[in-house]
This record gives sequence, C-alpha cells and structure tokens, in this order.
Amino acid sequence: MAETSSAPEPEIQYASLAHQGETAEIGIWAFLSTEILFFGGMFLVYALYRQAFPIGFAEGSKDTKFIIGTVNLFILLTSSFTMAWAVELAGTEARRALTVLLLVTAALGLIFIGLKGFEYYEDVWIDHDFPGIIFPMSKPDARANELFWLLYWMLTGLHAVHLSIGVGLVLTFAHRAWRGAYIRYGKPIEILGYYWTFVDLMWVVLWTLIYLPGRNI
Repeated sequence: MAETSSAPEPEIQYASLAHQGETAEIGIWAFLSTEILFFGGMFLVYALYRQAFPIGFAEGSKDTKFIIGTVNLFILLTSSFTMAWAVELAGTEARRALTVLLLVTAALGLIFIGLKGFEYYEDVWIDHDFPGIIFPMSKPDARANELFWLLYWMLTGLHAVHLSIGVGLVLTFAHRAWRGAYIRYGKPIEILGYYWTFVDLMWVVLWTLIYLPGRNI
C-alpha cells in the first residue's frame, strides 16, 4: 500500500521541513568534502609515483582492460542522467516514473559491478596482475609495474565499495518512492543524487588516471 501523499512533518529536532532539508544538504556536502580529501590523497600518491616511475606505470596501464573500463564509464554517465531525471521528478506526483528511474539507476550500477567483477577475474586468474601473490616479475620495470597494480586494486576497490553502497541506497529509496514517500518532499532524492554523482565523477577520474596513460588511442 502506498504511503500517504500528504506533506510530511519535519523531525522533532527541526523547526520546519525547509530547515530539515537545509541541514541534510549541509551534511551531505560535509561528508562529500571528506570523501574528496580521502580520494584526493590517493590520487596524489598515484600521480607522484607515476611521475617517479613512468615506464612501469605506462606498462601497467596498457595491461588494463580498456574496453571494459570505457564501457563502465558510459554506464555510469548514463546512470548520472537517470539519477538527475529522478531528482527532477522528486517532490511531484510522478511516483511510478520516479521509481522506474531509480531502479534503472540501480540496475546500471549493478551492471558496472558485474563488469568490474569480470575484469577483476581476468586480472587475477588470466593475467596474474595481483601484487604480492601471483604477480609476474618478468614485465618491464616489474617493481614499478607491481606498484601500479597495487594502487589500481586499492583505488578501484574503494570505488566499487562506494558504488555498492550507492546501489543499496538507490534500491531502498526506490522502494520508498513506490510507496509514495517522496511525492511532497523530494529533498532525500536530491541528497542521494549528490552521492551518486560523486561516485560517478570518481570513476571519470580513475578512468583517466588508470586506463589512458601509455596508450595510443
């Protein structure tokens, strides 16, 4: 059964619904600021080591699965579009369309995770590009190459964790949207959109750093 479409009441600690929404927006921006500092520090480490060991990092980049990484780039860019559309519909009577857009966004995220899992499988079991365990030391500048793969696994793994959390949140919000939770108050969907867009943008940066160097495209 759908939830009531009447205007929701703010939580007891807020003076009004507008106050609640403003607080939530400040909160998400504060959270995303810490995430930017976290990822930014790792991007800086990657950039410094890439500058120090250009040959090893170029060789590592050429061994990544460029097609899978690029397909995943377009998948997340598409999911950003569906999420932005969902944000536009939040707070309106378009309950069914909002739910569908959120489900499509989550489905695109799951496709990304599935492709990334397949890429990880090839990296480990076919190419043996897993540092410290089965890494082939016959590659050019092998130690620097191994360092590239260490950073690759750390950065893409953290991104995959963030995206998985995002998919879970989107599915939860889709369920609530179907029940009519965001007909009169769409700020929660907007906050969710900030997080999802951040995760998508992180992949754009990762794709540029990891998949492009050392290639002639």
